[in-house]
Amino acid sequence: MAWDLETARKHLDAWMEANLAVSTGQSYQIGSRNITRANLSEIQKQILFWRREVDRLENGRSGMRVVRVVPRDV
Repeated sequence: MAWDLETARKHLDAWMEANLAVSTGQSYQIGSRNITRANLSEIQKQILFWRREVDRLENGRSGMRVVRVVPRDV
């Protein structure tokens, strides 16, 4: 899927906010109800993904790399 830089930044910001929310407490209990927040490792994976996407879009890279290999018989 293709997205623009603004969308990628919004996603990164949202995941950063989620990370802050989880850092204040992974789970808590009110009376008989127990609330568990999202998985911290999944949030960190998403932050890394969106950070790379923002960098890629800011720098104009397509994300694909071409390497030329010349086989030699030595």
